[in-house]
Amino acid sequence: MGANNNRLSPRQKMINLMYIVLTAMLALNVSSDVLDGFTQVSDGLTRTNETVTDRNEAMYSQLEAFTALNPDKGGMWLDKATQVRAATARMLSLVDSLKMEIVRKADGADADPDNIENREDLEAAAVVMLAPGSKNGERLRFSIDSYREYIGTFIPDSLKRQNIENMLSTASIHRAGTLAPQLWEEAKFDQQPVVAAVTLLTKLQSDILYAEGEALAVLYSQVDAGDVRVNELNAYVMPQSRMVMRGGKYSANIVLAAVDTTARPVVYIGGKPLDNDRGIYEISTASTGTFTYNGYLEVTHGDGTSTRHPFESSYTVIEPMATVSATMMNVLYAGIDNPVGISVPGVAMSDISATMTNGTLTRAGDHWVARPTTVGKEAVVTVTANMDGRSVQMAQTTFRVRKLPDPTPFISYTDANGNVDHYRGGKPFSKSILLKATGLEAAIDDGLLDTRFKVLSFETVFFDSMGNAIPEVSDGANFSQRQRQSFQRLQRGKRFYISRVKAIGPDGITRDLSPMEVIIN
Repeated sequence: MGANNNRLSPRQKMINLMYIVLTAMLALNVSSDVLDGFTQVSDGLTRTNETVTDRNEAMYSQLEAFTALNPDKGGMWLDKATQVRAATARMLSLVDSLKMEIVRKADGADADPDNIENREDLEAAAVVMLAPGSKNGERLRFSIDSYREYIGTFIPDSLKRQNIENMLSTASIHRAGTLAPQLWEEAKFDQQPVVAAVTLLTKLQSDILYAEGEALAVLYSQVDAGDVRVNELNAYVMPQSRMVMRGGKYSANIVLAAVDTTARPVVYIGGKPLDNDRGIYEISTASTGTFTYNGYLEVTHGDGTSTRHPFESSYTVIEPMATVSATMMNVLYAGIDNPVGISVPGVAMSDISATMTNGTLTRAGDHWVARPTTVGKEAVVTVTANMDGRSVQMAQTTFRVRKLPDPTPFISYTDANGNVDHYRGGKPFSKSILLKATGLEAAIDDGLLDTRFKVLSFETVFFDSMGNAIPEVSDGANFSQRQRQSFQRLQRGKRFYISRVKAIGPDGITRDLSPMEVIIN
């Protein structure tokens, strides 16, 4: 009897099922209203961003127009404004690309951020922003931090600067009911519907544009700042150098701060006026030592009166010397050509010669190329100059010889525009492009060394449905037949790893390179 009392009749089961369905429908209705609200907010932010962009563009155009009329006065501020706009453009482009990735993750390749179909998708934002392989959220946080600090350097007003810092803050967030604070990207993008994530990124773009506008306003206001703040006249001596080689010339500009170019002051030294109206003082040097000189500037005012502004300066005459500098980080790398600058003040380049231990040093026009041989052994550069028909040693400089840094492995491919690009892993890669690639390459292409390495061998590691690792060995620097067969079987979203990469550089040293993750798109 007890068992029979606990059984539900078909009618009661139907009522319970209808209740569950009704509850789900109510939840969906609330969710739909919230999603519609996010869409409206996003549309409003987009319109606001367009207005702020137009305002910033107008401010920049005004600064451009002023600089065209007065390059000396506006050029410096226009250059800084251009740098601010470039930094802002990079940030906006990064955010746009992340929005597109999130929407594509939810709606597919034909996704449109302005018309999201799967607005309620709770996984797309987390996959794009928080996946361990991509770390897009962490990259965005670092970019915001860098941009915030950069823009802050242009905002002298502490309240405005604090306002921008608060708007672009990426501090960890402590949610109610949690013990530890969450990272900024986790709090913003974990379990968030697509429309909410896109709205948040649009709001971030709005804050970035506002910060750009504040910086541009400050730069534009600086154009005439000097005109209204000058309240004192001072004499200044600006020598080209306080150190002069014997036999050379000492040269200095003696000027009055905030001087009017239509009424230049007259410069007197030792009671005698200079023979030019530009305040340039030159004197030949014949002996070494420190020499002091003084004088005054005489300024005539509009009412006919004049004032004198005294000055005093000194210069030092030294014996001839040479300078030797490596143009690449003050060290020399074995096995490659290292550009080296060698000069002797007052001596023609044709009269300078140099030698080096632990390698070769050759002249290339007005520059030098050092090519050391042994890593860990110092290279000593000795400079001599032809002075009055005799060879004089000018300097001797010691450099440390290091091996080249490890290169970065990559897969070379040609994009849709016919440009050669490099895939270094960590983001989706087209399977069709992968199948066309020949193999793996490696290089240091940081814009400084730009050195290619020869890949000797590598392995690819695939995982079967049971999670077992299946390694395949390459054919030298090229993909082997077995590796290509494994590529054919890969499906979208799958990934494999390229590891145990061995490469040799021009320094003759074989090294093991870091592995890379390949994600199939």
